[in-house]
Amino acid sequence: MPGIDECLLEAMGLPGARGAWLVDWTSGLALGAAGESPVGDHETTAAESAELARAAAEFESPAGPHASAPGAAPTDPAATGAARADAVPPVEDLIVTTRAGYHVIRFVETAFDSSVFLHVWLDRNTGNLALARMRLGDLAERLVLG
Repeated sequence: MPGIDECLLEAMGLPGARGAWLVDWTSGLALGAAGESPVGDHETTAAESAELARAAAEFESPAGPHASAPGAAPTDPAATGAARADAVPPVEDLIVTTRAGYHVIRFVETAFDSSVFLHVWLDRNTGNLALARMRLGDLAERLVLG
């Protein structure tokens, strides 16, 4: 079971990996970083990706399991858990594509508050998006924080 540094090194072993981070999405702080940053600074990358992750984690998708049927009354967020800050985010991962690369953000479920995510930046020409998703999922399950 890898710790933060080992996890980030494994993520950097992905084809086309240029940078990897473990970020607390509530504070925007990088708990660990490896490789390059697309903006030249790991803390800025962590803060920017945390904003995106926070928006996704707090959003209950209309197509999600708690969605109301067309014409039905809106689902009560308190009943679905969407309004609970300690709930597991309804989103499993996020993929952002740019002209030069892919950013894959994978939420990590933890015993305490599930407020961290893994973020890997892949080169668009040499990265393998499907493999990155699968490996980040595996890393997120095996990651040991503490």
